[in-house]
Amino acid sequence: MTADAKLAANRANSKKSTGPSTEKGKRASSQNARPYGLSSQTLPLIAAASANVMINLNLVNARPTAGFSLLLAAFLLNSCSIKRLAVNTLGNTLSKGSSTFAKDDDPELVGDAVPFALKTIESLIEQSPKHRGLLTAACSGFAQYSYAFVEQRADFIEAQDLAHATEMRARAKKLYLRARDYGMRGLEVELPGFRDRLRSDPDAALRKATKKTVPLLYWTASAWAAAFALDITDSELSVRQTSIEKMMTRALELNESWDLGALHDFFISWEAGHASAGGSMAKARQHYLRSRELSAGKRVSPLVTYAESVLVSQQRKQEFEAVLAEAIQFDITKAPPEQKLANVINQRRAKWLLSRVDELF
Repeated sequence: MTADAKLAANRANSKKSTGPSTEKGKRASSQNARPYGLSSQTLPLIAAASANVMINLNLVNARPTAGFSLLLAAFLLNSCSIKRLAVNTLGNTLSKGSSTFAKDDDPELVGDAVPFALKTIESLIEQSPKHRGLLTAACSGFAQYSYAFVEQRADFIEAQDLAHATEMRARAKKLYLRARDYGMRGLEVELPGFRDRLRSDPDAALRKATKKTVPLLYWTASAWAAAFALDITDSELSVRQTSIEKMMTRALELNESWDLGALHDFFISWEAGHASAGGSMAKARQHYLRSRELSAGKRVSPLVTYAESVLVSQQRKQEFEAVLAEAIQFDITKAPPEQKLANVINQRRAKWLLSRVDELF
């Protein structure tokens, strides 16, 4: 799967940003910097926990054979030690993980499976609260689940059931904040004191970040921005826009090619959403072109993000239809298997957007 960010008028831009130029354009769907899509980095990884967690956590109750007696005796002197060892071992496995979810082409099947996997991750974090890999998995997992299986579904049903869509978006905001909080915990492990320094001197806080910090920076900032995009009246989220942007900018400086250009996808939406407050459509297009270059024809997301965040705002209907047609015609069988689910989900969004042309333009 691949990480990105997607866009609906009732949640339009932040207090710093400006919406599309026409009333129809304001219905363009989700705005600003949401984690458009999914990532091969983590959501697939949480599936591994579901299958193995009981085996790993119950090792302390197994009957030792003669060959292992001395080894197990040492651990059994402190049952907490072996439990922590099992949790940390599993956490390390999850950090590397498999691509079971990412290679699936059935979003409904994955969507039904993910909640249990996420709760498993949370149970492991309770046992090992400073495990960086688990905190990263929780941050990215909740962010991606919220986008793909809660917020996006709210977009799809809005025209038929506005009340239910509103409830789903409220839930999505909570899940995004949950993701953000796990991400901040992970950054605290990686960079002690990061949370406080981010408030007082974000440039100094981010200066200590390294290339290995990029996934946590990306997912934390994406979840944070997505929560705000859903509720621009939340003043606490509003005042942190600068922190969000600086986190993403630092990640881009450290590794712009991470996850096949996902950071550029974020800035397509961010620049378009803040065009009246320092951002620009020209910069958004630059990020779009660079994202396509880095994705090397493996991801649908840059096309959908650009069409939704830039072309609707500029009311460029013909190009909008052409870009989304390209997204729909994308042959996912020729892309890497780990991009399959993300591409399927983005193609669904492209079809939904095309069905709303008369409303958007």
